[in-house]
Amino acid sequence: MASYYLCPGCHAGQFPADVELDIENTETSPGVRRMQAIVGQDVPFDHGRQQMKLLAGLEVTAKSVERTAEAIGSDIAQREQEEIQRAVQLDLPIVVGEPIPILYVQMDGTGVPVVKKEAEGRKGKTDGQPAHTREAKLGCVFTQAAWDDEGYPIRNPDSTTYTGAIETAEEFGKRLYVEAWKRGWSRAEKKVVMGDGAEWIWNLAEQHFPGAVQIVDLYHARQHLWDLARRLCPNDDAGQKAWMKIHQKRLDKGKIEKLVVSIRSIQSANPDVADKIRIEADYFERNAERMRYPKFRKQHLFVGSGMIEAACKTVIASRLKRSGMFWTVRGANAIITLRCCHLNGRFEDYWETRRAA
Repeated sequence: MASYYLCPGCHAGQFPADVELDIENTETSPGVRRMQAIVGQDVPFDHGRQQMKLLAGLEVTAKSVERTAEAIGSDIAQREQEEIQRAVQLDLPIVVGEPIPILYVQMDGTGVPVVKKEAEGRKGKTDGQPAHTREAKLGCVFTQAAWDDEGYPIRNPDSTTYTGAIETAEEFGKRLYVEAWKRGWSRAEKKVVMGDGAEWIWNLAEQHFPGAVQIVDLYHARQHLWDLARRLCPNDDAGQKAWMKIHQKRLDKGKIEKLVVSIRSIQSANPDVADKIRIEADYFERNAERMRYPKFRKQHLFVGSGMIEAACKTVIASRLKRSGMFWTVRGANAIITLRCCHLNGRFEDYWETRRAA
């Protein structure tokens, strides 16, 4: 029988064994909570409840799965914040190991549907309409050591890890820096930062990853050209394709200055089209050095940010953007953190650390 201790002064009591067994203030065992966390990060909470009944014969409520998964996700997030604070104080441990030939950092943002109170005062995508989502910023880190016979890069198998949250760019930059540091940023012989043309991405690259090769995703840049082609030649597929054939060739060859001159030379009496021409010319001019694709290909580097595009679907959309889902920021961040921890192969390490604490 476990001993119970009562304080004669404040009359508060406790079972010290509960703390040792990690069952204090909880209705379930650590093993059950671990299972709830695993299913909660992977599938909707009610589906997780059904999985636990089917696979383990355990009767739990969907609310219990939700509370437990979010609580464990929040605990992992708190530990990550402590690690981020150590990074801010320049107190991160040196990660030893073999040199890494090429290490990539990619980042992007994707909307997460939130409850009404979380979007109050925020502008939606349509003028005059309120926002229904909050942007989750997501980053991934992976390595490359080889390329195929045609010179195309090959990502190292199982080398991708993720980190993300609904937070400011400033907060996210610190988070992504810590992840890159853990993956051996200091040992990388070549460092590459990739993303689309969003200004916040390149601000973070300059601040946290100075000296890295910066590459704008080629396919995102092509999409900018297609958007302009559709505005210049509306309802004219042949005209759009003819325009693209000339201008995409310049983009793919990294001749950005010629591309910008060509775009700026276009005249339009339509104010909206003229504004679009100016915006796109500025975009290519601003990112010119990040679009030297032949130069990057000669170094056998990736020129497309497909990994982070896939990550937005795998990490965020497949779990948090299903039909009928609306999240609080706290709940979404807890699940994103828990999901990244699991996908990164670190959940068992976390659980062992938790048990040993």
